[in-house]
Amino acid sequence: METISVQTSTNHYQVSIGRQLRFKVNQFVNKTYSSIFIITDSNVEELYLHDIISTLQSEHTVHYTVVPAGENSKSIRVYFDIITEAIQTGLDRQGLIIALGGGMIGDLAGFVASTFMRGIDYIQMPTTVLAHDSSVGGKVAVNHPEGKNLIGNFYPPQAVIYDVETLHTIPLRELRSGYAEIVKHSLIHSPSFWDEMQTVDVTKPLSDQELMKHLVKGISVKADIVEKDEKESHIRQYLNFGHTLGHALEAELGYGEITHGEAVAIGMLFAFRVSDYVYNTSLPYESLLEWIKKNQFPTTLPPLQITKLINRMKKDKKTKNQTVQMVLLKSLGSPTVAVVDDRDLAYLLEKFIRELVKK
Repeated sequence: METISVQTSTNHYQVSIGRQLRFKVNQFVNKTYSSIFIITDSNVEELYLHDIISTLQSEHTVHYTVVPAGENSKSIRVYFDIITEAIQTGLDRQGLIIALGGGMIGDLAGFVASTFMRGIDYIQMPTTVLAHDSSVGGKVAVNHPEGKNLIGNFYPPQAVIYDVETLHTIPLRELRSGYAEIVKHSLIHSPSFWDEMQTVDVTKPLSDQELMKHLVKGISVKADIVEKDEKESHIRQYLNFGHTLGHALEAELGYGEITHGEAVAIGMLFAFRVSDYVYNTSLPYESLLEWIKKNQFPTTLPPLQITKLINRMKKDKKTKNQTVQMVLLKSLGSPTVAVVDDRDLAYLLEKFIRELVKK
């Protein structure tokens, strides 16, 4: 088992990564709780919910709720329904919430925990590679039709329990989606470990050892940044590399039409182009594009209006005074945040989408 310690201004917790940890959950529950309320989705329920309940029931009173799988469940309506169900089960301020699932469940359950009776403890139990990013750092949220994660909070978990065996049951689309975030970490970290990540082919079976190695690298980057900037006032914004366009694509196409990682992969390509334009860099655009294609990411987009995309980008949380700010790279491992003029953005975006279609 690998353990990463995360120390922030508001909490200290451990990220534990290993095999069969779902059968050892009691070892990570370090307080006495009045009851435990598990939040999961319809896909994970069939696979792992019983393992968790059977492990916990020997020592705890356990209730659970299951939401439909997919990004559409990360909504105010579903959030309100969960709060109602939690109240009806008798969950109180001495209770614990467990988020069992991917990034959607982690964000949703974390937001429930942060607001239920003004905040109760929760534990993240991620079951996807993508959730290696979202389960660490305490950013919790639900979506608004106008933009992704616009309703949220900073609320760190009590622990993150990562059973790598659960990663063998996720479909290829979700696996590659998660690896887009690990690649993001490889590009913003100094020194960059992009050379190592560009050899990864998720279309071929990955061993537990490989998964753990990559997850530890990605989480270590996230943890280091979060410790220095928990509330995203400065360098934590670097973790949004590729997300300005990525989030805009998710919202414009409709949540669930494209996975988060698929959108971020396209967003990183675009951020490379903007970085080259603003800083006259020479980033490995073709190598990243080759990796994206090798791992069977979609690179074609339906017809999109540039003006609508830019308006979506202006709803990004980094936006100030209705001006788009993007995370760019001066070189691999050297991220920065820069203002991008609307006219430049429109020109670069139109050119980028046209080039992408030709590829």
